[in-house]
Parts: sequence; C-alpha cells; structure tokens
Amino acid sequence: MKELKDLVRPNIWALEPYSCARDEFKGMNAHVFLDANESPYNEPLNRYPDPLQENVKQALAPIKQVRPSQIFLGNGSDEAIDLVYRIFCEPGRDNVVAIAPTYGMYKVCADINNVDYRPVLLDGNFQLQAQKILDATDAHTKVIWLCSPNNPTGNELDKKEMQRILLEFPGIVVIDEAYSDFSSLQPFRHFMDRFPNMIVLNTFSKAWGSASIRLGMAFASEEIIGLFNKVKYPYNVNKLTQDKAMQMLADWMKVDQWVRQIKREREHMMPALSELPICKKVYPSEANFVLVEVTDANAVYNYLIRKGIVVRNRNKVQLCGNCLRITIGTQQENNELLSAMRQFK
Repeated sequence: MKELKDLVRPNIWALEPYSCARDEFKGMNAHVFLDANESPYNEPLNRYPDPLQENVKQALAPIKQVRPSQIFLGNGSDEAIDLVYRIFCEPGRDNVVAIAPTYGMYKVCADINNVDYRPVLLDGNFQLQAQKILDATDAHTKVIWLCSPNNPTGNELDKKEMQRILLEFPGIVVIDEAYSDFSSLQPFRHFMDRFPNMIVLNTFSKAWGSASIRLGMAFASEEIIGLFNKVKYPYNVNKLTQDKAMQMLADWMKVDQWVRQIKREREHMMPALSELPICKKVYPSEANFVLVEVTDANAVYNYLIRKGIVVRNRNKVQLCGNCLRITIGTQQENNELLSAMRQFK
C-alpha cells in the first residue's frame, strides 16, 4: 500500500475540519449550554446530537468485533460511499475500478464526483478474477469496489481473489458487506489490522431491519476513519437515529433470530422457485435475496405488479438477462409469491 498521505487528495489532507460546539467542551462537566444558539426549550430535541455518535460506537464495537475508533457511522452506507470519492479521488483525473454487475451507487457517486468508473465483468458464475481487476488499474486508480455477497447476484466473491487484490493493489479497496449477516463465511472486517488499505461497509438496513433510520457503517483503520470524520458534515446522524440504533443494539439477539428465520426461508424458497415452469435458473445466494432467471422477466415482473407483488427486474443489468431479484420475506409473503408465479401463463 502507498502511504495514506499519497492516496488522499491534498486539499483533504490539509483540511481544517469544522469545529462542532459539542467537541469543544468534550470531557468537561458542563450543564449550562449557551454556545450553539440552540433553543432552551423542547428538551432533549433542542440540542445538537453527538457528532461522533460515541455511545452507538461503544455498543456496536463488541457486536461487530472491531474497536470503536475503527467505526464510521453515516446517513446510510451511501454517505460512506460518497466520502470515499471525496477523500481519495481527484475529480477529472483519478479513476476507480469495480466489478460488474454490482450495486449501482458506486457508479452514481463516481458520476456525481466526476471520477472515471471502470467496470470489469464477472465470469459466468458471477465470480471475479483478481488479475482482470488489477489489469484495469493504472497510476490514477485510487479505489477498487468489491461487494460480497454481491448485489444483485447474491453470491460470495472468491476470498483468495479478494485477498490478492488487497495485497497487490497499492490503493484503497472497499468491500461492501451489506449482506454479510446472511452469509456463512467470515466477514473481512475481522481482518482490519491485516489490511490497512481496506474499508468495509455494513448497514442497519438489512439484517437489522432498520432501513428507515438511514444508518450505515464503515470499518477501517483509525487513520482512515479520522479522514471520514474530518470530511463528513458535523451532525450527519441525528439524535432520533442514534437513539433507535441504541435500542436495536440492546436487543441484538432478536436480530439474530430474524437472520436465522430469513436464512431458513431462503433455503426453502430456492428449491421451490427452481421447480416452477417459468424459472430457468436460481442462482446460489448468501444474501437475503435470490436472483432468478425466468422465461420472460418483463412479462413476469408486470404480472406480479398486477398481483400487488413487487420484485426487482434486473433484465437490463449486465449478465442478468431475464433475471428477477427476489427479496426473502415472511413465510406468508413468500408463499403468496410462489402461488402467484405458479399461476403465470
């Protein structure tokens, strides 16, 4: 890996971050707050939230088996994705490399930040080849994006190939583990200290059943997390979100039960889908969804819409012709989907 200073945009490295009012009295026994032009009424909502979400990080760290200083919390994982571009990529000059197909926000954020986005197609089994990824890089490649389990394919990427990229690429490697809670494989965030150039993403939106609170996680070295905290907006995670996250973290065993139930339903759904006459292939999945190739994705999708059932049509995505991405729901929801698909003509 290059020195971190050589990977970061020079203006970001030299940036003086905004000093939050709450940062200035941190650690002091303050009880009268007349510094931030807040209203003295409507407690506790009248006060700005903790800008670094310390309580949430302290509760989250042992669950995720990382140190609090290795955690960044953002307004969904999309904030962390955008910050990677803003910290490491010089607009109009630098580029990033990503697998294809994969999560669409990596390209959207690249376009917003005027950074060249270089997709590298996976093979017929939706697997990556490290050499192809590395061959797509050049002196101006700052970041490689990997998603495992991948979206929309659902499969885990080859760990050895990913490790090769981490060891041989001199820049930043982002591994999006939004769906890792549903996988049987060990997540990469457990190897933080081994790969200083790695950023691992996770979210409260999937396994934690909390998409509406918009809370994303990034795990990385203390130095990289320090850069995230320097560049993010001061109060990026509101108090209501932090409070709800603390409630969820206090009851994490319930989340574990949800995950086990979703995995059981997934194992039921995959063979059930494969038996349907309109299903040509059900791809292996380690996520909370399955990718299904059908006879006519557009027709089946529109038919399900008329039945009041919404799935994701991935027909236009590279390598996913005539494919639908189907989220694993409750047993009742899954049975309703299967019943509707059996009646399709």
